Amino acid sequence: MKDDKIKVCEDYKDLNKASLKDNFPWPHINVLIDNAARSSTYSFMDGFFGYNLIKMTNNDKEKTTFITLWGTLSYKVMPFGPRNTRVIYQKTMIILFHDIMHKEIEVHIDDMIAKSKEGEGHC
Repeated sequence: MKDDKIKVCEDYKDLNKASLKDNFPWPHINVLIDNAARSSTYSFMDGFFGYNLIKMTNNDKEKTTFITLWGTLSYKVMPFGPRNTRVIYQKTMIILFHDIMHKEIEVHIDDMIAKSKEGEGHC
């Protein structure tokens, strides 16, 4: 490894088979585009690292347990890979931005567009 950091890779196939799928409805992309088209100024944001800011519940931590040379470890924050990760992230974004969604911001999973009709008040 170039940077001498340990990189962990887990296989969540069995966990995903055992997990119930959360059928939370995804936002319709055409609605998001139509809402954004009514604005003149945009800022695009990628919340990619936001996944790692959502803390795992104690019950879910044990489901992400893996074995290393240094012992048995589990995630404290939400990792990529488990079945409902994207749904949980979308729900979290809706909770965080519910007051301004479809007015000043559009959110699709970890992609966000801040928008304004006039550029002066955009920031």
